[in-house]
Amino acid sequence: MIEEMIEKAFGALKYSYSPYSNFKVAAALLTEGGKIYTGCNIENAAYSPTNCAERTAVFKAVSEGERRFLAICIVNEDAEGNHDYCPPCGVCRQVLMEFADAEKLQVILAKNGKEYKVYTLAELLPLGFGPENL
Repeated sequence: MIEEMIEKAFGALKYSYSPYSNFKVAAALLTEGGKIYTGCNIENAAYSPTNCAERTAVFKAVSEGERRFLAICIVNEDAEGNHDYCPPCGVCRQVLMEFADAEKLQVILAKNGKEYKVYTLAELLPLGFGPENL
């Protein structure tokens, strides 16, 4: 499943709207039901309304009734066409925490189909605040 997620994430890079940073990011999000939703970063001239790829994928899934996620794959491409490991920002980590078990959600950071690292959300967001804290 990791290879399929990496492929779908790289396929979504072409939809990135990143005219200001020239830094494309895309994500592929796996639901408990086995469906994969993709997302890309969408920049804005005012900067703060910019939306990350991870949140785009989560919001697409949630808007279609999905509420539980198992994994997310994140890829990037810089202005020269290079790919590197691209961890999610703090806001995206917090959004993921809302819809996943932090100890189980796999966060896959991929340079390509063969070079990738897998973390849990708990590793990337220690002592995260989620619904169970309320």
